[in-house]
Amino acid sequence: MEIVSSFPREVREIEHVLIPMSDGAQLAARIWLPADAERDPVPAVLEYIPYRKRDLTAERDVQHYPYIAGHGYACVRADLRGSGESDGVLADEYLQQELDDGTEVLRWIAGQPWCTGAIGMIGISWGGFNGLQIAAMRPPELKAVITLCSTDDRYADDVHYMGGCLLGDNLSWASTMFDQNTHPPDPVLVGERWRAMWLERLEKSGLWLETWMSHPHRDEYWKHGSICEDYAAISCPVMAVSGWADGYTNAVFRLMEHLRVPRKGLVGPWSHKLPHLGEPGPAIGFLQEELKWWDRWLKGARNGIMEEPMIRVWMQDSVPPTTSYKQRPGRWVAEPSWPSPYVEYRRYVLGKGSLVIDGQSDGCEVSKEGLQIQSPLSVGLFAGKWCSYQAPPDLPHDQREEDGGALVFESAMLERGLQILGQPAVELELSSNEPVAMVAVRLSDVAPDDKATRVTYGLLNLTHRDGHERPKPLNVGERYRVRVYMNHIAQDFPPGHRFRLSLSTSYWPLAWPSPRPARLHVYPGCSVLNLPVRRPRPEDEHLRPFDPPVGAPPLKTTLLVSGKESWTVIRDLAREESRLEVMYDSGRFKLDDIDLVIRGQVTETYSNYVDEYDSLSGEATWERVFSRGDWEVRTVTRTLLTSNTEQFRIRADLDAYEGKSRVFSKSWDKRIPRDLV
Repeated sequence: MEIVSSFPREVREIEHVLIPMSDGAQLAARIWLPADAERDPVPAVLEYIPYRKRDLTAERDVQHYPYIAGHGYACVRADLRGSGESDGVLADEYLQQELDDGTEVLRWIAGQPWCTGAIGMIGISWGGFNGLQIAAMRPPELKAVITLCSTDDRYADDVHYMGGCLLGDNLSWASTMFDQNTHPPDPVLVGERWRAMWLERLEKSGLWLETWMSHPHRDEYWKHGSICEDYAAISCPVMAVSGWADGYTNAVFRLMEHLRVPRKGLVGPWSHKLPHLGEPGPAIGFLQEELKWWDRWLKGARNGIMEEPMIRVWMQDSVPPTTSYKQRPGRWVAEPSWPSPYVEYRRYVLGKGSLVIDGQSDGCEVSKEGLQIQSPLSVGLFAGKWCSYQAPPDLPHDQREEDGGALVFESAMLERGLQILGQPAVELELSSNEPVAMVAVRLSDVAPDDKATRVTYGLLNLTHRDGHERPKPLNVGERYRVRVYMNHIAQDFPPGHRFRLSLSTSYWPLAWPSPRPARLHVYPGCSVLNLPVRRPRPEDEHLRPFDPPVGAPPLKTTLLVSGKESWTVIRDLAREESRLEVMYDSGRFKLDDIDLVIRGQVTETYSNYVDEYDSLSGEATWERVFSRGDWEVRTVTRTLLTSNTEQFRIRADLDAYEGKSRVFSKSWDKRIPRDLV
């Protein structure tokens, strides 16, 4: 990244501002703006998240917002109620209180002498979610949104459930927020009341995992904040951004299809990161793209951005399978609209181990038996994470490790290349020997040396075959026709390669398995793979190139202890145990300007014994330390999730220390009935 320290307008920073709410609470914010903005007011850009503007996002923020401010904007980075130095307690994601507070923050910003009254919202992940949600409330001050790595559908396409299956990342994310909610405000900013604020958070933030698992179907809880319930509620322009290694690519395409406002979509090769920091690369000059968007919609500049194609994506080339890539080879392609007139679905009929273009097969098999599959629980150990958050080694490995426990259907060797762009889907005719069962489908790129790289995948809890609101048990032995959608993808399969469809009845620990082992009967000839085949377009050669990534000067930090990470699969043959151990240690570092030392570490373990479904276990432990001089606080959170055929069990512990003294301790032991999960 190129460091830029000189801008068209001089920038000043307001380190800590308290924004009053109508109920008397105050939210903490950090502001960067042109030094002369009170004489020459500017539009504003708001990011509104719970991740502590004082420290945990400071390194990212100082390279982002001074750059935007230096080009004529007031950038406001506000912490949600109950986080950072803001008052109150944070008790869940996207509560109406959060959204109402957000509209009050917008109103406050618009009323400042340095603001023209025009405001945009930007955010990655949480801030991408609430930017869309607040836009749907239509506050008059909000003129445009940039949403990154977020979703329009909190049930079907978020970290909690996928295809009605409970995701392993639901536990992982719950444990992350369990840790986040234990963090104290900084005494330097809030004074002696820091301890009372901290203890209130420890006591009242709650166990979010229990809430999320108590809503296993698409009910009113999940509909709240899901703007797919009414796309027409959004009336301001939207730019939607994600990456193929992220968990939120599908939303970009749905937003392009269903919104009726000026909109742009961008999908790169990246994980859950801002594109100018994007890994896998290539990273792009996203701050320059951001400025073009704000200049158009907050300043009225006619800069041509809306004359460019609606959606731009990174068409990935074939690569060998591995868990981490520094760069993903490929090229930028674009579509004028979505759905695209240049993408057509091609049907491939599932044969006995083969994929044959529709019209060249022998027709529907009427065999009573079909092809049978009952996968071992070990299928999924090499699946990686649902969402690659920081581009560590959490991408899927060689799919040959998984395919021994799956039904495999493979195309003939490609004589010519094949480009796909969109959402592959599989229509399966099947039956089950259990009333509750799941199916995982994977599409892989198979090289001439037989190495198999996963391209995309999808899950379906078969009790959700007719929708997520009112699932129904399967009738044992009855044949059903179901459709399983995979994640959107852009992939170029080269000549000499093959593509492979793999079906399994488990995908642990990416998804929690069904209550009992299920055997599926899949009927070839009656089942079809639909691939979104894209016609190559000469226009791709003439796309405007992205600028190289830039950023403002970095934060001054001192590394005290290096971080480390690991992703380990263990097969203990003596104990017949399979275990995935994930560890991320951010190390120990000091933020020099505020003399604050931070340390954080998380360990996640997912395990089972052979195919004993009652032995499934997921455990996450976080430890966090903040210190300055003689002041030190440390928190430890532990969450253990297990299950049997009838219920889930959550056991959790929270311990908080001031210095060497434990000042708070609380434990939970909750049981949640399994309701067709």
